[in-house]
Amino acid sequence: MNSNERLTRRQLLGVTVTTAAGLAGVAAVAKAQTAPAAFPHLDEKDPQAAALHYVHDVKLVDPKKSPTFKPGQHCANCLQITGKDGDTWRPCNIFPKKLVNANGWCSVWAKKPGTA
Repeated sequence: MNSNERLTRRQLLGVTVTTAAGLAGVAAVAKAQTAPAAFPHLDEKDPQAAALHYVHDVKLVDPKKSPTFKPGQHCANCLQITGKDGDTWRPCNIFPKKLVNANGWCSVWAKKPGTA
């Protein structure tokens, strides 16, 4: 590389700032496209949901079909749920890219530490 082909400090700074801004923009778009709010609600008839006896309303759990169910269990106090406490529909590790009802239940329920 000869001296005529070198970048000046000002040019290098400009390229660096432009590249950083472009990467930040791409990351923001990618994050927005996979934001949990954009996920669909889990359908109780979904094959995986049905196999795990998922219901949107814990009051509808059939104890004969789900003998592991105990009163007080629901998605909001399950280890698998993620997202913001208090939201009605939240992501769940068991059902990727779908939202479960915080008042729901499935047979994979496991007590979240620190919950009643």
